[in-house]
Amino acid sequence: MTDLKTPPNNTEAERAVLGSVLLDARGRSGDRVMDLCLTGGVTPETFFDPRNRAVYQTMVDMNRASKPLDPLTLMEELRVNGKLEAIGGVGYVESLIEQVQSTANAEYYLSIVRSKHLRRTLIERAASVIDKCYDEGEYPDPQTVLGEAEKDFLAIGTHGDRTMPWSAAIDDSFRRIDKMFSSNGTTFEGLSTGLKHLDEKLQGLKPSEMIVIAARPSVGKTSLAMNIAESAALGQMLSLKGGRYPPVEVDGGKRHPVLIFSLEMPVEALTKRMVGGRAHINLWRLNRNLVPRSEKDQLTQNLFAAVGDLKGAPIYVDDSAGLDIMDLRARARRMKKAHGIELIVIDYLQLCRCNEKSKQGRQIEVSEISQQVKAMAKELKIPVIVLSQLSRANEQRGDKYEKPKLSDLRDSGAIEQDADVVFLLRRPSRNSADPESGDEKLAIIDVAKNRNGEIGEVRVDFIREYVRFEDRALPAGEAPPGFESSERPPERSEFVQDPMM
Repeated sequence: MTDLKTPPNNTEAERAVLGSVLLDARGRSGDRVMDLCLTGGVTPETFFDPRNRAVYQTMVDMNRASKPLDPLTLMEELRVNGKLEAIGGVGYVESLIEQVQSTANAEYYLSIVRSKHLRRTLIERAASVIDKCYDEGEYPDPQTVLGEAEKDFLAIGTHGDRTMPWSAAIDDSFRRIDKMFSSNGTTFEGLSTGLKHLDEKLQGLKPSEMIVIAARPSVGKTSLAMNIAESAALGQMLSLKGGRYPPVEVDGGKRHPVLIFSLEMPVEALTKRMVGGRAHINLWRLNRNLVPRSEKDQLTQNLFAAVGDLKGAPIYVDDSAGLDIMDLRARARRMKKAHGIELIVIDYLQLCRCNEKSKQGRQIEVSEISQQVKAMAKELKIPVIVLSQLSRANEQRGDKYEKPKLSDLRDSGAIEQDADVVFLLRRPSRNSADPESGDEKLAIIDVAKNRNGEIGEVRVDFIREYVRFEDRALPAGEAPPGFESSERPPERSEFVQDPMM
């Protein structure tokens, strides 16, 4: 597009910034102004005037090479690089010093320069979006343009120096470790899953982690993800005690907003399953009028209690089908900003699309989707649970237990690589050859990868009639896997570290 307007700029402020850098070098403060530029993310492109751009680039190069910076050395460096005459000679460098009398206002000059650069950047991004809107051949789906536009605009202003000072990083780690000392093992680094023994192995779902729940169809991966979402949103989980299901607080009862992308099930089916599961109602029996009248009063009370709890839960569901991954990321950003989302669930990965890579084969497309999910977790600094299908490889290996492996993740090895945590879910009752096939309730969550902790199996109960996972009662005197007792943690040698960390 042709635009005859001059882009926003203030060359006088640019020269004042450069003059302040040179003037600063003469005084006691040394490189203060130069440090302000570097830590503030100022690059040569921040300057509009090509001459100022060339001067600043030379200043940056000299700073990196630890060369002394003053008008004389700057002119010599420009002369050696063949740039002195191009910027206007010695007179232009001398004019930079004459531009300012003091470095006291350097930060104000710098704010003007950055403000003008921000406006130019916004104009460039907007022009790019307009061009893409007209190019229907390259961008047939406007949602793709919307997703890329939102990503580009939100990225503005994040290109500065984001490196955390080492001392600050050490202090932050000290506070986290010190908190572990005082908690006596009662709190976790991340969000609770609502399953005690799983939390003990993971220490919670940590920020920026991509957690994959993988299983064959109809094993219960959606149910497990919804149970975790419910637990995080309500700050509690239901567990069977004396034939009743009283709420048990997790994470101190704190409620965490959850966003669910349900690409497979409509929101009506999802909420119906969640309400029925929390009320412990067998919806199949109820629909066929097979529930005895003597039980209906208690189930009605359970239903009203479940509806009351879930109605106020900070859960948000997007059940759009076939979302492009860039559109999904854009929606997640908006929801994070609007509602402070602290956990995202994607059900499931193979139903996502990536229009940009769709013509390059399914494996490449899924790899890109996986990378984008991981990037989203890091960008939003929250855990992201993504469900994934497993291939039939575990059924064809000749292993009577049919235990799935990481390599069974369907469509792409990138999922295994990008994930921080991988759950491989199986239920022995579905395999008649398994020695534990007679235990209808048993479900095994195999933590096959855990980048920041230990791996191993966690045994839980799957209540099929309520489509719900719950903690498994341990035999008297038996500790959770990996623990010698419920009070004492295992010796260091008993921990099994993830080989893929």
